[in-house]
Amino acid sequence: MMAEAQLCGLHDEITCSLCLDTLTDPVTILCGHSFCLKCISNYWDQSQECSCPQCRHTFTKRPELNRNTLLNEVIKKLKKTTLSSPPSQNYAGPGDVECEFCTGKKFRALKSCLTCPASYCQTHLWPHYEGAPWKGYKLVDPDRNLKEKICEKHQKSLEIFGKTDDSCICMMCVVNGHNGHKMVELETEREEKQKQLEATMSDIKRGLEEREKTLKETRRAMKEMKVSGLGRQHFISKRGEINE
Repeated sequence: MMAEAQLCGLHDEITCSLCLDTLTDPVTILCGHSFCLKCISNYWDQSQECSCPQCRHTFTKRPELNRNTLLNEVIKKLKKTTLSSPPSQNYAGPGDVECEFCTGKKFRALKSCLTCPASYCQTHLWPHYEGAPWKGYKLVDPDRNLKEKICEKHQKSLEIFGKTDDSCICMMCVVNGHNGHKMVELETEREEKQKQLEATMSDIKRGLEEREKTLKETRRAMKEMKVSGLGRQHFISKRGEINE
């Protein structure tokens, strides 16, 4: 449990701000911020200028990237210590995702793997961090709906959205049946749909506000008409009393 606390306390220091995951092959650039080697390389490959994604400091020329050996060792030791710690009082409760490899009373899953696909507790997860065959497997927060994110035909994670067929597909689907179709990454499509939803919600909100404003103006006008009518009646009544 102490190791978990150490990881939580160092979360910002060992997390890549680009992929939002624990640093892999960490490199520290001249401004002092650290990123995964692959993440910062891809970021600069796609940018017009070389700048820090975190503080926006711009470099006149692309800096040479050297692995931060010390930071890399710290992360490895923290992971090893955390994963080897006994998961006491960590049994799955109501609403938790259970580890699929525990026998008897099951522990709570720490991560779900979209590549496997399966969910793992601390003890059974360690090969994904240390074992070469599992390198590159996609780990996500515990998910009880893994089957919905897996291609039924190929048993691979759904990573692509086929715009032509309006469906989520895996990489095997791309090769075997969707070649030539218009496709985007699933995350890109999700972000686009989110933007569209936010725009729609904004339009609805603006329409409701306009209707509310119109309703208030109508009520105010009706109230003024009512007050004006009462004043006229009072005037007529008083005038009648005087004439008598």
